[in-house]
Amino acid sequence: METIQTTYLGNLRTEVMHLQSGAKIITDAPIDNHGNGEAFSPTDLFAASYASCALTIIGIATQTHGFNIDGTVVKTKKIMGENPRRIMELIVEFIFPQNNYSDKERRIIDGAIKGCPVSNSLSEMLKITRTVRFRE
Repeated sequence: METIQTTYLGNLRTEVMHLQSGAKIITDAPIDNHGNGEAFSPTDLFAASYASCALTIIGIATQTHGFNIDGTVVKTKKIMGENPRRIMELIVEFIFPQNNYSDKERRIIDGAIKGCPVSNSLSEMLKITRTVRFRE
């Protein structure tokens, strides 16, 4: 059975619906590609998918090991290329809410970041630059 249904709304917009929950997202082409930039672009969703996946996998790992990452933020910058138009690089900064994670917990976090299924599904042509910070 399908997971997602996407409908073209016209004017370079789509409506994406998660069939199990009914949750919807509207996409709009970006300003630099004939759109209005009034919603996530499809490539924005790609970048968001990476960050959401990484946080989810880290959350599963930290839950399993008895600590949490509540309040962690991931800032993602997407760099586009031309010929062909594609995402060339994601610059991803993980900002954890505290600095008192043990060495073991930091290794668990690092392993979880690298174990994200979205990341593992990407072409090696996509450069991902990751940094991890722990707030003081």
